[in-house]
Amino acid sequence: MIHTLLVDDDALTLELHRDYIERLDGYTVVGECSGARAALHALIESPPQGGIDLVLLDMTMPDGTGLDLLRHLRARSISVDVIAITAVRDAETVRQMAALGVVQYLVKPFTFSTFRERLDQHRAYSAQAVAAAGQASQAEIDALLGASRPTGSIKVPKGLSASSLARVTSAARTAGVLSASEAAEQLGMSRVAARRYLEHLADEGRLERAARYRGRGRPETEYRWR
Repeated sequence: MIHTLLVDDDALTLELHRDYIERLDGYTVVGECSGARAALHALIESPPQGGIDLVLLDMTMPDGTGLDLLRHLRARSISVDVIAITAVRDAETVRQMAALGVVQYLVKPFTFSTFRERLDQHRAYSAQAVAAAGQASQAEIDALLGASRPTGSIKVPKGLSASSLARVTSAARTAGVLSASEAAEQLGMSRVAARRYLEHLADEGRLERAARYRGRGRPETEYRWR
């Protein structure tokens, strides 16, 4: 479960983002802050039990900017993931936030579909980061960098979507072993579609194929996270 801190000075925006997070698998809200100082306190001095994995960070608040908050975090070597959510869109701010390691930059307003797509990308990034713990191969490094970028820059085979690939990747990693039918039931997609994503992950070396025998008849293919 990815523990998420919401930071925004607008109460309605906090409520909206909480609702969005609650509609996603794999994420939970562990705190809400209406200002930069409160967020800094939550992250450095009094983090919630279980810690904070991700911050949804507004850029403009009465007591400080999201950019200043992120500088404070990086200066203290706090490596929490940050997704900037803001109406600020000037190129210099975006460049500075990118240099400080934001994993996504969402410009308000946006739809739930866009929000879900970016969080799916983040979940894939988190899964790749765990899988590549220790010494990472070139393929794992490329996957880590690709999973943190907007959908258009992630290379996926024709006919597959980056957001669905992220969901299947997360499900496979969490389950350890699963079949196409199990993935389809869990993710609400067809068995044929689930199998295409699992086969792609197997071809990329992320999964291993094995035969699963259940009585008589043809064995079912299962996929094991490597």
